[in-house]
Amino acid sequence: MSSEEGVYVVDIDAILDGSAKRLIEQGEIRGRILILKPIVEYFYNEARAGRSKGFTGLDELRKLLSDKPPNTEIMVVDADRQPRDYSLEEVKRIIRDYAWKSGASLVSSDPIQIRAAEALGVPTIYTGTRELGVLRIERFFDRNTMSVHLKEGAPPIAKLGRPGRWSFKPLSERVLTRAEVEDLAREIIEYASRTENAFIEIDRAGSTIVQLGDYRIVITRPPLSDGWEITAVRPIVKLRLEDYNLPEKLMKRLMERAEGILIAGAPGMGKTTFAQALAEFYARQGKVVKTIESPRDMRLPPTITQYSKNYADLGELHDILLLSRPDYTVFDELRNDEDFKLYVDLRLAGIGMIGVVHATTPIDAVQRFIRRVELGMIPSIIDTVIFIDEGEVRKVYDLSITVKLPTGLKEAELSRPVVEVRDFITGELEYEIYTFGEQTMVVPVKRREASLAARIESNVKKLLPDAMVEIEDGVLIVRVPRNSPRLTARRLRRVKKLAEKHGLEVRFVPL
Repeated sequence: MSSEEGVYVVDIDAILDGSAKRLIEQGEIRGRILILKPIVEYFYNEARAGRSKGFTGLDELRKLLSDKPPNTEIMVVDADRQPRDYSLEEVKRIIRDYAWKSGASLVSSDPIQIRAAEALGVPTIYTGTRELGVLRIERFFDRNTMSVHLKEGAPPIAKLGRPGRWSFKPLSERVLTRAEVEDLAREIIEYASRTENAFIEIDRAGSTIVQLGDYRIVITRPPLSDGWEITAVRPIVKLRLEDYNLPEKLMKRLMERAEGILIAGAPGMGKTTFAQALAEFYARQGKVVKTIESPRDMRLPPTITQYSKNYADLGELHDILLLSRPDYTVFDELRNDEDFKLYVDLRLAGIGMIGVVHATTPIDAVQRFIRRVELGMIPSIIDTVIFIDEGEVRKVYDLSITVKLPTGLKEAELSRPVVEVRDFITGELEYEIYTFGEQTMVVPVKRREASLAARIESNVKKLLPDAMVEIEDGVLIVRVPRNSPRLTARRLRRVKKLAEKHGLEVRFVPL
């Protein structure tokens, strides 16, 4: 890298990440330093669209032009030609052509821009990146902090604890100003553009989502929100699957049979932490595992490839995964119809799928698929539903399909395909899903059977007050003392009629 005086043209990236300013301050580049006017227009358009890159770029330009060291002239100049549009690639092409025609050296931190310029014979200075210190937002965290919430006009607040068991704690009584929150946001964006372990996942007119190491940072600004706001979330625990102390039966299922897995739970209950543990478990078993995330906030070993939904359309991800054929794909998280369609297509292609969905009850996760796929296909797509609450596995469902008379219906000709949802550990039937007319019914069998049993027992007790009644596998068992004064043929016939009415066999057992 030369320290002689010369003429330099600065690229967009070197301005945005501050590397050009650093080299100028250190005296590594001296002389005439040119900033093309299309760069200013590019940052202006980005800022007008509400994107963080524009605000950060304009701020860096202001600092670059105001802090001029001795023997250095920094100026904004017109380009040879105006861009057709102010897209990033068009502006970078104009910068490259200007350096080629003028004989100036190109200063850039973009390795592709450097290679393209060198192919034209342009002298180049690659600024690279440098390690930065601790971000100011990191100072709000301690080892028990799950997330930090900063908003203009409000004091900073932290969420402390663990999934499902947390509390909010004010970090200061002083109210944050808009300028302070904006400055923190600019620092985060600048850091994300300068370091290898950080990237901007989404940059929209009113919001920016950054993955910065272990931190997932959401920045919102007017007009989307009523003020500037930063929410930074950091996982405080990283568990192995063995740490969950799962029943042996479930561990065997995960190792041998489960290939259509849904991990469900309310927000903040630890779904992603469990999905991360499951992905690492399969990777340790020698399986090829990939993930689809938005943003990519799972902490996984390099052997697991993490794809972002924001940098490819779902059709591209579909082709990549079908051609690479992983054993398991973790989809964190399923939100819209396109996400569910991709999950279904990959599962039916034979790829093991692990989907993460928001749900307040385990059955809600299954119902998310009902209007999106045919009823009979659901057990082929989902075979295991794992419900996470307060960071622990609270419920596991097993899905299967059979042809039967749904519980509660009496006419044999009403038999139909029924999806049975059973508690995986106990095997107890909890829900039945079937079509009735044009409507899909999700019927809580356990509750219905309990209500039916109570009603039948009440009616039998009216006829035989000293009897003991229970229902087991479609059989009404009536235990009655041999010498009961109420034990008459007429009453027994009425009990039999009651059982037939509800489609039950009846068995009388002497006490």
